[in-house]
Amino acid sequence: MTFDNFIIRLLTIDDLDAYFHLVEQNRERLEDFFTGTVSKTKTFEDTRKFMKDILQRTKDKTYFPYIIIDDSNKRIAGFLDLKNIDWNIPKSEMGLYIDKDYANQGISTKAFRLFCDFCFAEYKFQKLFLRTHHNNAFARRVAEKCGFEIEGTLRRDYKTTSGEIVDLIYYGRIN
Repeated sequence: MTFDNFIIRLLTIDDLDAYFHLVEQNRERLEDFFTGTVSKTKTFEDTRKFMKDILQRTKDKTYFPYIIIDDSNKRIAGFLDLKNIDWNIPKSEMGLYIDKDYANQGISTKAFRLFCDFCFAEYKFQKLFLRTHHNNAFARRVAEKCGFEIEGTLRRDYKTTSGEIVDLIYYGRIN
């Protein structure tokens, strides 16, 4: 998938160095709502183990990690994933984060919109959804610009890195 000067593709083990750098550079921003990623990528070796695990899950069709590449410099500009996949419905939860150097440039919205269309066509999902904290204006704005609607609030649905249990807004988009 391509848009502007960016490419969206599956993460591979060859991306290990660049992926570790992405997480490390954005660790503080990711801490509250990407707790699994942050906790499993503290060191380079931890990140290697984490990547091997998620790549196995890709083979098992239970998780799909994608990266957004800036084609002008080959840097990873962001990360998209499909998780909590239910092939019986079929539906999937989506995640997104963008490198701080690429934030507030419209890249996230363009990438997410393209990725949603791809997921409906490629994986034949009938529904895509995401969960986010009410304070995450960035995620809420991207979701709404990409046709997601608020379906409700899941109370006490997520535990942050600091241990706080918070409510999450549930957004959905159907095909």
